[in-house]
Amino acid sequence: MNVIIIHGSSFKDKEDNKFKIKNKQHWFPWIKEKLEEREIVCNVPLMPESWNPKYDDWKKKLEEIKIDEFSIVVGTSTGGAFLVKWLGDTKKKIKKLILVAPVTGKEKCNEWLNKEYEDFEIDESIMNRIGEIIIFYSDNDHTERLESAKLYHEKLDGRLIELKGRGHFIEKHMGTKEFPELLKEILE
Repeated sequence: MNVIIIHGSSFKDKEDNKFKIKNKQHWFPWIKEKLEEREIVCNVPLMPESWNPKYDDWKKKLEEIKIDEFSIVVGTSTGGAFLVKWLGDTKKKIKKLILVAPVTGKEKCNEWLNKEYEDFEIDESIMNRIGEIIIFYSDNDHTERLESAKLYHEKLDGRLIELKGRGHFIEKHMGTKEFPELLKEILE
């Protein structure tokens, strides 16, 4: 088993140097450390130009990592939309897909996302190639993002997990760098 975590994106990333290391922020290092303590390989790649998440560029980066039917992939925010699109495109079989505050690209609050995400349709057949689908969302995230989580649930029949007061699952909203609920779902 291996775990791959794909971070999200922000239009602020291009201008603000502190956002350029997206794969080293929030709960990513904590999860990686906890998994590696259990001798589980965990990749948290830095995806190209997070302020302009082009599907083909992200796909090329992801495909540098071995992903097979024993892999668990985690996508947060735009990373979730990317993974759903990638799984539909590649027809890849995996053990588990975990979406954390996933967006679709259709939200007005995310209008800066490029058309590659705005126009993609969720391939409902991916649920036939994935052992389990889990979708985390927070009661106090942006309303449109709550709707996106529910849309993924409706289309992919994933298990919804609502957590209270976690916002968009970034450190500032969560008040911590730890995400034990996610660790538990990865390990089960």
